[in-house]
Amino acid sequence: MEINLSQNAWEQFQLSLYEHDHRLERRTDGQIYPRDEQVDVWVLSAHAEAIFSQDIDPEVWETLADLDMEAETEEDAWRLIRSFYLERGNVLVRIGDGATNEGAGPDEREEWIFSEALATRLGLAGFSRS
Repeated sequence: MEINLSQNAWEQFQLSLYEHDHRLERRTDGQIYPRDEQVDVWVLSAHAEAIFSQDIDPEVWETLADLDMEAETEEDAWRLIRSFYLERGNVLVRIGDGATNEGAGPDEREEWIFSEALATRLGLAGFSRS
């Protein structure tokens, strides 16, 4: 599954989350959450299967090595990683105002891969309409 989010929808998604005991959850309106349960890209990245982002180090080569795969370029490495996870039912989230990232170079690409269970539990697909 692939989900395309605008930058604004991605930020709203992050604001809708909190982390308690290393588990991401959706905030409930009217509830107050401790400051240390806020979610930023660093916290969220710990729950992602793989990331290609300019905001944080994507660790593409480390991820590829963990999968026992090799590639010549970072672009090829990310394609292999993306294919590996998508073939196993994970969810690719593309972020940006042109959200498909088609033709986007590595300096412009923002893609995150989450397990389907996590994406579903957090209602990630609902943000693609924002």
